[in-house]
Amino acid sequence: MAPKKAKKKEGASSNVFNMFEQSQIQEFKEAFTIMDQNRDGFIDKNDLRDTFAALGRLNVGNDELEDMLKEASGPINFTVFLTMFGEKLKGTDPEETILNAFKIFDPEGKGVLRGEEIKYNLMSQADKFTEAEINQMFTNFPLDVAGNLDYKNLCYIITHGEDKEQE
Repeated sequence: MAPKKAKKKEGASSNVFNMFEQSQIQEFKEAFTIMDQNRDGFIDKNDLRDTFAALGRLNVGNDELEDMLKEASGPINFTVFLTMFGEKLKGTDPEETILNAFKIFDPEGKGVLRGEEIKYNLMSQADKFTEAEINQMFTNFPLDVAGNLDYKNLCYIITHGEDKEQE
């Protein structure tokens, strides 16, 4: 049975493509194409099962796949796929906002913060980080040889999802 055409979701952005940069849209398109295993323009339960299998997870239950599909407003074509990502990312602050938060700790505008200082602040202020959370952060975003955190690169990764140097 061929998938039905996706209906426009009420209240959805009239142009979800304006939510992302062109390079991000291209990355999402590549991901969609990889997941659309049968190349029919829609991601369905079999596509999800095949995608999981390609990633080495062979025993994905029907209930889990159904729950994933229920997150969409209808059949998942590329526009619906992009809209779903837009909704998931809506809570992320813009890069400039995150940068400004780090700049409070960098009055000289060097673009880096001392690792020990950021560790102290994260563990002693507001929603306190644990030692394990700090270690995980420094594993994912290592300090440079001088013991500094490159917060400009960190902000880019938070908002764009990858390291600038890898592009």
